[in-house]
Amino acid sequence: MIMKSRMLRYSRRLAKGLALACCASLMVASKAPTTLERVKTSGKLVVLSQNGPTTYYEDASGNRTGFEYDMLKAFADELGVTLKIRDAHDLDHMFGRLTDPDEGAHLAAAGLTVTKARREQVRFTPSYFEIRQQVIYRLGEERPSGIKDLEGKTLAVLAGSAHAEELKRLSQRYPGLRWEEISDVDAVELMEMVDQGEFDYALVDSNAYAVHRGLFANIHLAFNLTQFQPVAWAFPKGSDDSLYLAARQFMLRANTSGMLAELREKFFGHVSELNPGGAKTFARSTRERLPKWREIMQEVAEQHDLDWHLLAALSYQESHWNPRARSRTGVRGLMMLTRTTAKELGVNRLDPRESIEGGARYIVQIREKLPERIREPDRTWMALAAYNVGYGHLEDARILTEKSGGNPDRWTDVRERLPLLAKRQYYKQTKHGYARGWEPVTYVQNIRHYQALLSWSSRIEEQRLAEAEAERIAEEALADNSPSVEAAAASAL
Repeated sequence: MIMKSRMLRYSRRLAKGLALACCASLMVASKAPTTLERVKTSGKLVVLSQNGPTTYYEDASGNRTGFEYDMLKAFADELGVTLKIRDAHDLDHMFGRLTDPDEGAHLAAAGLTVTKARREQVRFTPSYFEIRQQVIYRLGEERPSGIKDLEGKTLAVLAGSAHAEELKRLSQRYPGLRWEEISDVDAVELMEMVDQGEFDYALVDSNAYAVHRGLFANIHLAFNLTQFQPVAWAFPKGSDDSLYLAARQFMLRANTSGMLAELREKFFGHVSELNPGGAKTFARSTRERLPKWREIMQEVAEQHDLDWHLLAALSYQESHWNPRARSRTGVRGLMMLTRTTAKELGVNRLDPRESIEGGARYIVQIREKLPERIREPDRTWMALAAYNVGYGHLEDARILTEKSGGNPDRWTDVRERLPLLAKRQYYKQTKHGYARGWEPVTYVQNIRHYQALLSWSSRIEEQRLAEAEAERIAEEALADNSPSVEAAAASAL
């Protein structure tokens, strides 16, 4: 009986334990997946951002790039998912969209300054960049030296920006501060408004000013409104911090590994450099470098029915005839081909002959891709612009040209519209979005100038060779028709 009673108690305890284990198992099975788990299951990281010069845009090959984009892509790759960007055209609604569950966005990344007001809405990762808010003014106007000098004036700022927040805070101490919040524009357009005299002053981020200041002749820095402020990614608040913590760890590693330093150099390191071009550099390169590649360029140009001076001018613009040249964006060689383009063309971009051959075939392919109705020389100028900025962006500019009443088949008309691709009100309407549209304009103009110089130099060289040859022939003829020295001596006797 005792044994039977013990067995009964054991069976009951066992059954109770099994029941508890089953309940625990069911609880674990029914537990909702974390945000990080859902991202990995869906295979997508959805990010709110803004198409623009300091965030993301398409490069000449039609691939997305940019400071924010490269960081986000690295994070998505680390998670093993695909990056999906949703463009938020204005900051006013970005944070609202981020906290809206129906939007389905996981984070926002658009050069967002960390502020007290924003911290109340979202949570930020560790900073990956620092900027200062800077007051710019139009040359010819009195330069303000401090906040007090701005009272009674009107500043232009981006609607919903940290700049507007800062001015609201300062207005408590400086009640005379006045500003106008401009919607649906970016920092470049704000700077242009000051340049054109629409506003005397504007408030912009220091990185945007540094990148674009060379575009405008009439603007200058007045003073820094703030000290350096952190820029970070924003996440919605909530009890599930799995994805947020993963982003924090990623950002900390990116800081310590040097990845962020490399990206800053890649996208912003050029702003303090001077253009190495100029007449002296060109003349020296023509004497010392071009002779090494001239014969190859002439052969390749003839094969592809190109003017070799054009090929040489393009190569000089790209690499200054340096076969080992390399840009921050990864293009390399004499013709500065991307890895993708070189692979498609089947060439080794570090081999001078293959690079020249690849560049020639690439420019011919672009030229042939253009509508047949476009005539020379417009056809070549547009092909060069596409070589620089990408065929898709060129087509966007041609569409804008036609919409505004210009001739999309004429380079002079398209040239006027290409810079519009850097303005939000225009590039948000295009298929390929933001582009540094002023660059292909300068690019084509430089190549045309170099081509003209090389053509002129060749003519001078050919003329000198012809004169030297004529002089040689004349001397030989004179020698053949003149009596020899011995004969002349005998005749004299």
